[in-house]
Amino acid sequence: MHKMKSNIIMFENPTPKIYQTLPPPLKDVDDVLAFIFTGPCRPTQDDLKRTPLLVRRRRVCEALNWLRLNHVDYHDLNISQENLDQYPEDGPPVVVAYRQSESNKEAEAVSAYDNGDEEGVETGECPYILNGVVGEDIVDAEPKIFKALAAKHLTKDNGGVLAISHAEKPQSIYSNPQLYPMMFPYLFPYGLGGIGNVGRDITIMSDTMHKRRLLMYHDK
Repeated sequence: MHKMKSNIIMFENPTPKIYQTLPPPLKDVDDVLAFIFTGPCRPTQDDLKRTPLLVRRRRVCEALNWLRLNHVDYHDLNISQENLDQYPEDGPPVVVAYRQSESNKEAEAVSAYDNGDEEGVETGECPYILNGVVGEDIVDAEPKIFKALAAKHLTKDNGGVLAISHAEKPQSIYSNPQLYPMMFPYLFPYGLGGIGNVGRDITIMSDTMHKRRLLMYHDK
């Protein structure tokens, strides 16, 4: 018998804005989401329909209504039909910015030995690009070398790093049955507390019933 074990620690992240009304206005989405199309030709409507950034406002409305009815954390949610009408039925929810390129190659995928030809072939073998970090210096390098390179990047090269702040103290799951359902509503779609937790202000299912509902939900 073998099993995997893991340990998870959760911190509260700063939330710049909490919406009481969903979906947010379309202009708010433009502030946090960008869609840039780069290539030798401007994208057509057929091209945009094959992108992963598609929104169907009818599906969004159905999901929000289902959450408000079944998840206790959404019972007081306001669903704005005015905001829903701003979203497309089969297109990206943000303005598509197009940047013309003389080549169909992505700059990030070009190697130092690239010959400059465009990607794609009409006949023969199709080129395959693999990006990675290789080299003898990296294989034999010790941790202190990486620390020195990182320090040089920050001090001498004026480099920067991406940091995401969080609260000083971690979140506790003890006596907090809504922690997991609030974080993962798709794992706990009925919002009735996490498995194995007991709370006073919320109706908790038995472990058996909760697991059955999860299986029924995912089977659908």
